[in-house]
Amino acid sequence: MKLLMLGSGTSTGVPRIGNDWGECDPGEPRNRRSRVSIIVQNDAGQRILVDTSTDLRSQLLANDIDKVDAVFWTHDHADHCHGIDDLRVMRYDRSNPLPGFASKVTCERLRRRFDYVFEGQFGYPTLISLQEVTEKPLVVGFSFDYVEMPHGPVTSTGFRFEADGRSLIYATDFSEITKEMLRCFQNADLLVVDCLRRKKHPTHANLEMALELGRKTKARKTVLTHMDKSMDYRSLCAEVPANVLVGYDGLEMAA
Repeated sequence: MKLLMLGSGTSTGVPRIGNDWGECDPGEPRNRRSRVSIIVQNDAGQRILVDTSTDLRSQLLANDIDKVDAVFWTHDHADHCHGIDDLRVMRYDRSNPLPGFASKVTCERLRRRFDYVFEGQFGYPTLISLQEVTEKPLVVGFSFDYVEMPHGPVTSTGFRFEADGRSLIYATDFSEITKEMLRCFQNADLLVVDCLRRKKHPTHANLEMALELGRKTKARKTVLTHMDKSMDYRSLCAEVPANVLVGYDGLEMAA
């Protein structure tokens, strides 16, 4: 099983509009961060896309991705779902809609905001067949589990994907570590984790919390994501433990 990190940045990306790099070195290509999305791929080549980031089109082009087999959403915040229309071209050569999965609340909000995607409109076909993750079916060669994580006043869904004898956790946009998260995320081969900045934040994990989740879940490897302009790539690499990697756009690695 393989991880492809399409985007590794926070909601405004790095640099922010205005060419604001903050503490990030503009000369380091891995500091240029688009909004978060990942692809998980099994040994058979089947792909799951997690979140349709605002930058999805450019991410898919940059990584030569022309199809995925299913889509999962962590929650409905704009940076995680507003690239949904870029899935339209993936429907062209399919006889049926693309399978999509999210929590009950996220399903309701996505259907309300993007009704044409899930219902079709003006002669255009339905793009995605959306269902709640409570079913936990086997999805295109993957099994999965999930947990709702505190994200300030709302929640975000954390996912555990398993295939080919490996496990990968995607836990972005959380502000507290719960017992349910520790249960779901234990002993993963790869943990991809929210890490907004070093200072504490009311709706996101900071570096200390991200590393804590890796230790408590006994993750074999941890990859940091959703980082803002204060998180310079090279400085952070020198700061984290040996089994922790600083994520970047285009990172590809085995679980």
